Amino acid sequence: MEPGHKKTEKIDTTIEVKPTLIETLWMTRGERWNKARILTLAVAILAIGLSVFHVYTAGYGTLPSWQHRSLHLIWAILLIFMIFPFRKGKSFGWLDVLFVLVTLITALYMIMDASGIQARQGNVSVNDMIVGTVLLGLILEATRRTNGIIMAAIGLFFLIYIFLGEYFIGALAHPGVRYGKVIDQMFNSTLGIFSAPIYVSSTMLILFVIFGSFLMKSGGGQFFTNFAFGALGNKSGGPALSAVGASALVSTITGNGAANAAITGSFTIPLMKKLGYNKKFAAAVEAVSSQGGQIMPPIMGAAIFIMAEATGVPYIQLALYALIPAVIYFLIAGFIVYFHAKRLKLVGIPKEQLPSVREVLLKQSYLFLPILLIIGLMVYGYSPMRAGFYAIIATVILSWVRRQTRMNLLSILAALENGAKSALAVVAACATAGIIVGAVSLTGLGLTFSRFMVDLAGGNLLVLLILMAIASIILGMGMPTVSAYVILSILGVPALMDLGVNLIAAHMFVFYFGVLSGLTPPVAITAYTTAGIAGSSPNGTAFYAMRIGLGGFFIPFIFVYNPGLLMQGAGVGEIIFTTVSALISCFIFAAAVEGYLNGILNVIQRIVLFVGAISLVIPGMITDFIGIVLLIMILVLKRSNKVNSNQEMVV
Repeated sequence: MEPGHKKTEKIDTTIEVKPTLIETLWMTRGERWNKARILTLAVAILAIGLSVFHVYTAGYGTLPSWQHRSLHLIWAILLIFMIFPFRKGKSFGWLDVLFVLVTLITALYMIMDASGIQARQGNVSVNDMIVGTVLLGLILEATRRTNGIIMAAIGLFFLIYIFLGEYFIGALAHPGVRYGKVIDQMFNSTLGIFSAPIYVSSTMLILFVIFGSFLMKSGGGQFFTNFAFGALGNKSGGPALSAVGASALVSTITGNGAANAAITGSFTIPLMKKLGYNKKFAAAVEAVSSQGGQIMPPIMGAAIFIMAEATGVPYIQLALYALIPAVIYFLIAGFIVYFHAKRLKLVGIPKEQLPSVREVLLKQSYLFLPILLIIGLMVYGYSPMRAGFYAIIATVILSWVRRQTRMNLLSILAALENGAKSALAVVAACATAGIIVGAVSLTGLGLTFSRFMVDLAGGNLLVLLILMAIASIILGMGMPTVSAYVILSILGVPALMDLGVNLIAAHMFVFYFGVLSGLTPPVAITAYTTAGIAGSSPNGTAFYAMRIGLGGFFIPFIFVYNPGLLMQGAGVGEIIFTTVSALISCFIFAAAVEGYLNGILNVIQRIVLFVGAISLVIPGMITDFIGIVLLIMILVLKRSNKVNSNQEMVV
């Protein structure tokens, strides 16, 4: 605490959210209309309309499959070209007008001849080939604008691979595919652009993004933040622990690490710096916590919905399977923060400066009910779409409980606008992922790549896991988790399953590393976001975030070898035993990483604890026993040293 800081002064945990376009227009309603205001109004209306379309269809039924997916995609692309200029940082220009016009013409053809396009599967027309080609180009450009050039380049590479397969070497070579068949697969059917990724994007995903927007607008994010600070703020390392808790809770709503880092990091990072934490550490803690929100149930990132489609396992069941590893991820981060604070002798925030947990629960806990409603409805058998529909309605109604959270027409419109805009980057990524799905299907690359990876690993599972982890991290650089997951689930999961890995464990493995790529340099978007807020080195922050989140890189290996951690192939007793073993391993691992356990640890002691942590991960009673013995040995040694030190001080 800074000298002269008043104990009675409450810390400010207010989440500041920028006004949406519709709110800005309302606040400046007296100003004169010009081109910029007309464009702003058009974007706001289109965004609100996209959300209304999806909320309505969630409650009252979707359009036929191809029509629903194509309308969702072309609507999103139109918004992208109106919001994201051709050149980043520039204003809306003539080139953007051209893209908007081309998109409108493409949309008109797709809407007016939707039934004909589908009827011509296997016998595409010249017009289909022209419009399909244009749509492919629009998707790649929309992806470049929203997700960066790397993701767009990967999509383009897979298109090139379809046509130039004969020029590739070895097992990757293929005869090539004629153009008409490519357009037939990519455009006229639901096996390419409009395959599983866009299906998920146009149904469950966008609806949950809209729900998250409503929950944030009603004050749900503020409730989570106040609760986390009230519960953890006064502990040793309290400010950082609170950041971990707040970011974990809020990012389950946003489902996006970088977005959550910008929301909660705007006040958690300055607060940590103010109370004595190094700016790099503060930024790294926020990055690890925000990125981890994508793996924390019940509302996880976009990839989990695609995983449900790919595995045939209901979303709510996957969320349950993911619960224990997610808790372990955040416990490791929490332990490291706690040991860091103890090592530096940093104290918590006085209770009188924190929100009262009792008061927060009494006044704001009703804001959590929509999430419980979603869980309850899906457990009862409702589809995620229908559950999300009722949850949005419940959020609006519950917001009227107190005047401070009450949503009026303007805030409802703002939530609708923000929900659609927040989904645009993922929609573009899903469309590009659809291109990749189509390419893999047309060329048979999935089976070829699976055999190649198994041969490269020499049939050794550990080597294959390491190769897949590296591939996931590399693919995750510069692209959303959903894109990295889709590619690796198609190419890598079959290889893992060939070596006996459980279906859920194989999918979760590539999913985890796709998420964690947001922390790994040279492209660590979430870490770079928090570094910008903290004023620290981007790469320095990313490397520190990797250190804090290091446990997250080992968790996937744990549940591959111990599927009981995912509640797979094990009884209740085995699941409990595996979980307890993993929790103890996390505690030891965190102590070894931070170099503190009842006092400063030397190098030898840290190595011993690392060995103990790894022993507890390896299946078997003997290895668990070794891990526990090593922990007890270090604890006894530290206690003995402390007693001797105290005796010397008395003497």
